[in-house]
Amino acid sequence: MEDFQKLLDLCCGTGRRVYIQTHNFPDPDAIASAYGLQKLLAHFGVETSICYGGRIDKLSASKMPKLFHIQMTPYDTLRATMVDSDPIICVDSQKNAGNITDFIGDEIAAIDHHPTYVQEDYQYADLRITGACATIIADYYRQMGLTPDEDTATALLYGLKMDTLQFSRGVTALDIAVFAFLHPLCNQEKLAFLERNNMEFQDLKAYGAAIENIELYGASGFSHIPFSCSDAMIAVLADFILSLHEVDIAIVSSGREDGVKISVRSETPGIHAGELTHRALNGIGDGGGHATMAGGLIPKSHPQGQYFKEELRDRFLCEIEQMEAIQR
Repeated sequence: MEDFQKLLDLCCGTGRRVYIQTHNFPDPDAIASAYGLQKLLAHFGVETSICYGGRIDKLSASKMPKLFHIQMTPYDTLRATMVDSDPIICVDSQKNAGNITDFIGDEIAAIDHHPTYVQEDYQYADLRITGACATIIADYYRQMGLTPDEDTATALLYGLKMDTLQFSRGVTALDIAVFAFLHPLCNQEKLAFLERNNMEFQDLKAYGAAIENIELYGASGFSHIPFSCSDAMIAVLADFILSLHEVDIAIVSSGREDGVKISVRSETPGIHAGELTHRALNGIGDGGGHATMAGGLIPKSHPQGQYFKEELRDRFLCEIEQMEAIQR
């Protein structure tokens, strides 16, 4: 754990507004983490703006800005006014991670719970393997003896619950400690509202396509969605495929305007989802993540940006075979 005071001194030393940047398609954990950090820095007089490069396309995330009055600004709105010296804190992501736009500005810090594949020279880096990035932000409050307000506590707890799939995925001892810290402080009615009705009618089409196109190779389940799906929906479908009794590794892909998006899940000991994705996409795209969940993208700009699903499948099966061989 990095000392939060170091980040605070760094932000105050810039004398400028600090930009808190999430990954391009902010989910509940990214939004909660950015919001929690914004409120914490505001306590010490640091002015910040939360920004992102893509869109909020998950219903479970889109409820949060309105409910908690969170101002989140798309990069297209800021592009004309930001300058190279504007300080940026990357939250729930890291520069060059493949899911975050390189903004104009100076990335001075990164706070993230994902493994690091591309090392960057941040002036401050708190990169810890936890179930959610919200856990790291909440831990700052705990360590400093500060009590987050009700909305902040509720947002952080929601982000923690969503990213750990209700404490069933990637949970660490710190996640449990943070839950105990946040739970008495949160608004249970708002939390229940956020957790209800998070599926839209159009999502049923994606579920239908995932079921129709699933292919099993041993304990690996592949499904290619023949139309564009959001990052959030592809991740949900990967969880859905993994829920099958016969599947221990799930790989879901979708062809989109920006290329081929992939979401990966693993329940197999020794098959690290992030490492698997990173290796399978090496040379054609970017990917990575946790031991149990990961994501990747083959950009359309790449010569292989329209990768056929069979070739993508073969790449993953080859890496799975090699990783299993190492375990034997």
